[in-house]
Amino acid sequence: MKELFDEYGACMIEENSVFRFLCGEKVDELEKYFQPRTTQAGETLWLEGDPSGYVGIITSGRIEVKKQTEFKGKNVVVASYGRGSVVGALGILDGRPRATTATAPEEGSLLVISREDFEKLLESNPAIGIKLLKGMLLSVSMRLRKSFERLITFF
Repeated sequence: MKELFDEYGACMIEENSVFRFLCGEKVDELEKYFQPRTTQAGETLWLEGDPSGYVGIITSGRIEVKKQTEFKGKNVVVASYGRGSVVGALGILDGRPRATTATAPEEGSLLVISREDFEKLLESNPAIGIKLLKGMLLSVSMRLRKSFERLITFF
């Protein structure tokens, strides 16, 4: 795990990712809370309505996020995220079921933190936990702003 975190987590601090607020922090303290996960092409990470048990940070590949339409069995791809992006943050923050379906169109990998481990991180190291939370919140807010911009192009 340490090698994986060193390879992806530390370098993503320098990029535009959820880890950006952790500059100067001991990133290796995070490794006990995150687990590596690989994805296969075509794999479904979760379905809309599933329980929200974890958040992932993409270290390679892409994740497509789909929303079910009013027509049964018809989904619309609402986003495609790559390296450094957070997926599943809404559920870990509000505890509600997944609002979307997430699939991997290609092979890839994630660093995953469960809701339980996220809570442990916040309790044991609040400073780092808050910075990670700040990164997740910024990621979600940037997506919301982009959604507003896309929405006005329809009118």
